[in-house]
Amino acid sequence: METAPNWEIVIGLEAHVQLDTRSKIFSGAATRYGAAPNSQACGVDIALPGVLPVLNRKAVECAIRFGLAVDARIAPVSVFARKNYFYPDLPKGYQISQYEAPVVVGGTVAIVVAEAEKSIRLVRAHLEEDAGKSVHEDLDALLPDRGSHALSGIDLNRAGTPLLEIVSEPDLASAAEAVAYAKALHSLVRWIGICDGNMQEGSFRVDANVSVRRAGTTTLGTRCEIKNLNSFRFLERAIRCEAARQIAIIEEGGHIVQETRLFDPGQDETRAMRSKEDAHDYRYFPDPDLLPLTIADDWIAAVARALPELPHAMQGRFQSDYGLSAYDAKVLTSSPDIARYFESTVAACGEPAASFAKPCANWIMGELSARLNRADSEAGEGFEVFPIRPAQLSRLVQRIQDGTLSSKLAKMVFDALWSGEADDVDLLIEQRGLRQVQGSDALAPLVDQVIAANAKSVAEYRAGKDKALNALVGQVMKATQGKADPQQVGALLRQRLEGD
Repeated sequence: METAPNWEIVIGLEAHVQLDTRSKIFSGAATRYGAAPNSQACGVDIALPGVLPVLNRKAVECAIRFGLAVDARIAPVSVFARKNYFYPDLPKGYQISQYEAPVVVGGTVAIVVAEAEKSIRLVRAHLEEDAGKSVHEDLDALLPDRGSHALSGIDLNRAGTPLLEIVSEPDLASAAEAVAYAKALHSLVRWIGICDGNMQEGSFRVDANVSVRRAGTTTLGTRCEIKNLNSFRFLERAIRCEAARQIAIIEEGGHIVQETRLFDPGQDETRAMRSKEDAHDYRYFPDPDLLPLTIADDWIAAVARALPELPHAMQGRFQSDYGLSAYDAKVLTSSPDIARYFESTVAACGEPAASFAKPCANWIMGELSARLNRADSEAGEGFEVFPIRPAQLSRLVQRIQDGTLSSKLAKMVFDALWSGEADDVDLLIEQRGLRQVQGSDALAPLVDQVIAANAKSVAEYRAGKDKALNALVGQVMKATQGKADPQQVGALLRQRLEGD
């Protein structure tokens, strides 16, 4: 139970997706990450008098790609508006966004939580420009000649960076569902190639609108917005903390104030940032410098033809072509990197592919994913630069399948490949003598020796204690330094003990 008894949590997410374009949404300035402050801000971005915005065609195509991927309606005509508010890092005093007529309307994103699938409805996805960034630290490094610590700086490199803001309906009922939705969205925008998904660089950020209500009621409570969550873990923690805060206030007789809050991971709490604005506070009106955006059917059709195979379609193919379960197919298509890695590994194994698919899937979902988790990667990131190449993993799987390696020996080979100690699986097996001991001719003498030396375990097994057989198998494995085939050892032991 994520909230106190008799309470329900209601969540809607706003995801800010930085679109993968080389230039900004209304100017030709570069969007490259990590450039020197204010080195990628042109006259349009810093709002010099007389400059005019020009819409980036690729940004529009990214929005169309997303709309098609979530089965939304692509608006034939959408309008850019001025969203008026003042921040130090917003030179114009307004943000160019979309309000009444967004480019993408509706759509759904499927999530799976606790093996149950749920469809999350989208309200809209609209194009807008990003603001700049206020810098309050490390100014000594940026401005070494100033010799002052009491400074704040404004970096306008991000100003004008193209964003697609994706707004969900308040369909999420737990922090776990919110994280599942955010991960699904993160995977999808990377899958269709509209965003690199780098959360540390701010390419994918989430705002969470959180409210609570008494269980069984339908009226929505007063919501608070938690801004700029750039980690799935922080998203989950922030929602849990905010829900607990709201419930405590209401149960003590107070009321929730609609406001924007920030999450402090160090204190594990949310803090008030500013009062929450409503739409009328922004004084939206159509931007007079930009014509309505018209998207013709043939443009949508051309974008549709260029779309890659989408995750749900690939899941079906993995089930039909490789005989995988729905769960395995879902996990393997949670990231384009994982899906590519899996298919490359299976292809390198040879035919019939279906016989190698499940073992390959087990290694990828098991040991490989565990290594990535320990490396603190999120949502499948890292498979493209994984230390073990698909060809190496495929050879490892082949050697398990043909009986050359036991599971224990395979793990030793995997560790060596991971650490870079070896590159060739077969050569490593020969050099370290890791070939599995098989066949009754090789194993029978060892089995007989273990039976003769372990009279107590033999008596216990014959007395009906099946676990005693494991002890005898372990002794044979120890004698062979883990190289014996445990299944064959077990079969030989039973034959000997039950045949006497």
